[in-house]
Amino acid sequence: MRCGIVPPYLLRRLTALEDPALAAVADAARRSLAMDAPFREVRVGETPPTAAPAPDREHRRGFAAEGPQRTVYDAGNAEALPGVAVRREGEGPVGDTAANEAYDGLGRIHELFRNVYGRASVDDENLPLLATVHYGRDYDNAFWDGERLVFGDGDGLVFTRFTASLSVVGHELTHGVTQYSANLAYQGQSGALNESVSDVFGALVEQRALGHTADEADWLIGRGVFTPVVDGMALRSMKAPGTAYDDDVLGKDPQPAGMSDYIETDDDNGGVHLNSGIPNRAFYLAASTIGGSAWDGAGQIWYDTLTAGSIRADAGFGEFASATADAAFVRFGGDSREHRAVLSGWATVGVEF
Repeated sequence: MRCGIVPPYLLRRLTALEDPALAAVADAARRSLAMDAPFREVRVGETPPTAAPAPDREHRRGFAAEGPQRTVYDAGNAEALPGVAVRREGEGPVGDTAANEAYDGLGRIHELFRNVYGRASVDDENLPLLATVHYGRDYDNAFWDGERLVFGDGDGLVFTRFTASLSVVGHELTHGVTQYSANLAYQGQSGALNESVSDVFGALVEQRALGHTADEADWLIGRGVFTPVVDGMALRSMKAPGTAYDDDVLGKDPQPAGMSDYIETDDDNGGVHLNSGIPNRAFYLAASTIGGSAWDGAGQIWYDTLTAGSIRADAGFGEFASATADAAFVRFGGDSREHRAVLSGWATVGVEF
């Protein structure tokens, strides 16, 4: 399953634009949706029609656990993967901003998982980190395809290059971590949790890079992917779901912030990008209550939950919330601020367990 950062409902809105001045935006959105369509139609457990082969687990053994093994490719605005290798591990910057941003972003997220959580790359077995930039013509998305990160350049009018946001790079690589741990099914509530977990660690890698505490952080996902003409801060806000953008072209951010506004839909794999706002806000509330560096407190609890093997692939919000409470209890104790913060966060957004 291709896990993209931009939800299909947002792209569909762009396809309906009738202003001749925005014809290029509508065309880019139509092409982006068409490129993603075969993957959105794949049922859970099926293999995408043009998916890359699964990585060879034996091949990736033996890489040094201390650092990442990165390779960045250039698709040359074609749709064939992986493209031409333009920067490999240990090589200096090249004359391509997107390639350098992807390379640096991979290093940042690898460092977060390695140094904070003791994880050796995406699969915990030193999987090489692969990324392709300049995918497609004016492609309005970025995605994880089960093997690599892939970034479009955007249409230049609404979206800019997707490597410009470290939280996007972190979000997409975390889909790989989820794939190799809890493997949350990309449908309904488990899919919304899959998206939320990616938002969590996308936010944390950006906060760690900036040295921001939970109180200092903006808790935005995709800050930097909109052009300056868009009336919006980012794709999503974990602190205040539903407030990330309010734009004449894009419309208003539709994410709910609590279970009372949960959206029942067959679109977007059962609302995975919509309802992820609910667990996102629960995480933000827990992290802000605990205080300090969010990657050390709430982030550690969520990582423990993701990797403990205690949640089912089709887990709903209640099961996941219960598992985070258990993880907080085990690591910090039942009378700890961390445990109380987790319980309070889920209660505030209306998730019962």
